[in-house]
Amino acid sequence: MQLLERDNRATIFHTPGWLLALRQTYGYDPVVFTTSPPSQPLANGIVFCQIESWLTGNRLVSLPFSDHCEPLVEPCADPSEFVNLAALDKRRYVELRPVEWAPSAKSDQSGFREAEIFWLHRLDLSPSVDEIFRHFHTDCIRRKIRRAEKEAVAYEEGNNSELLESFYRLLLRTRRRHRLPPQPKAWFRNLAKFLGDSIKIRVASKNGQPIASILTFSYKNKLMYKYGCSDERYHRFGGMQLLLWRAIQEAKKKNCSEFDLGRCEWGNSGLRIFKDRLGASRSKLTYWRYQPRSLSAERGLQIARKVSRLCPPSFLQAAGSSLYRHFG
Repeated sequence: MQLLERDNRATIFHTPGWLLALRQTYGYDPVVFTTSPPSQPLANGIVFCQIESWLTGNRLVSLPFSDHCEPLVEPCADPSEFVNLAALDKRRYVELRPVEWAPSAKSDQSGFREAEIFWLHRLDLSPSVDEIFRHFHTDCIRRKIRRAEKEAVAYEEGNNSELLESFYRLLLRTRRRHRLPPQPKAWFRNLAKFLGDSIKIRVASKNGQPIASILTFSYKNKLMYKYGCSDERYHRFGGMQLLLWRAIQEAKKKNCSEFDLGRCEWGNSGLRIFKDRLGASRSKLTYWRYQPRSLSAERGLQIARKVSRLCPPSFLQAAGSSLYRHFG
């Protein structure tokens, strides 16, 4: 914990609460690699989860279901100094998901290669609230916020079971709309259980009907947006825009320095543009993978994703509960 407190790169994804939620929900065992002697406090570390899957292969990932997880090591450090890559030939791959770290000429010799690319959006919260609002897109963000206020869209926040139920019903609807399996409800229950006050569920409602919801995390002086969902029949009321605006206002009151809006798929232009219109800066987020064997590490994952997309809507929830632990 001392390492997390003093290293500004640490996020909610490094915390024991996040790791406990992963273990409780998906059965992943966390492990930390460090060069620090056992008798001394941690001076550095890379946290992984061990994923054991007959479908997608056994692997080490830092970290599953986490947008990013910076290795808490010296910037020029070689991961092979921490992880004995030569001893990992029984695993399909080792994956790092850093924001800043990238293989140097030295570390490239250890075999890490580019695996996946995403966009990462982060909103600087140092300007005033009024300045941040002025940088929002006029039609898609500012007018939607004003529409939500004019239509008396109600706002609730907290970490209780009632809000979780509202959030999850909207999540199921959203995932069905995109023909994707939803995360198991146990995942969100465990996040609420192990992260406590660090997690907040925000729900927008119209005439008592939940129309949009987001899930945010706070850690140190940063706020993070992780999950969002909505009822498409009410998009015209600006529920999602209102929720993000309220989160930003709260973050400003708490003197947060940044609102991490999370990753989006490289080819997801709709989500990318939406986050751009919030005035967030966009950067490339690269996942790096060490793959000791020539066998494709993606085949099982591709099969699992294809199966989930072929499931009829009525079976998506069951498919999500069964398949998610293989995705990681």
